[in-house]
Amino acid sequence: MAQYEFAVEVRTQYLPEQSNPDRTNFVFTYTITIKNTGTVPAQLISRHWVITDANNHIEEVRGLGVVGHQPLLAPGEVFEYTSGTQLRTQQGSMYGEYFCVAEDGHQFETKIPEFVLSLPRTLH
Repeated sequence: MAQYEFAVEVRTQYLPEQSNPDRTNFVFTYTITIKNTGTVPAQLISRHWVITDANNHIEEVRGLGVVGHQPLLAPGEVFEYTSGTQLRTQQGSMYGEYFCVAEDGHQFETKIPEFVLSLPRTLH
């Protein structure tokens, strides 16, 4: 029986050199690793993100592919990319989903679990 499934892992990083705290502009990158854990080759077609800052300001982003790609992943194959976002606060979070189509035409969604964007804590 066919299984349609992508696994998603996320790593985040704060970019102090691109941020401007005096102007409430905090820049973060996130690196996403997507693995086809199903049994059928499938292509990532589009994405939907919900980005929330510490003031509960919510921004939704939708678009085709990821960083200009619509990767087709065979079972077991991995695709990794890095993108970024800006927040008006020192902390926020993101979650969303990828819309995918398998080689046999079956459509499915892959949830991207919520992850935190936060400045690293400094010790004094």
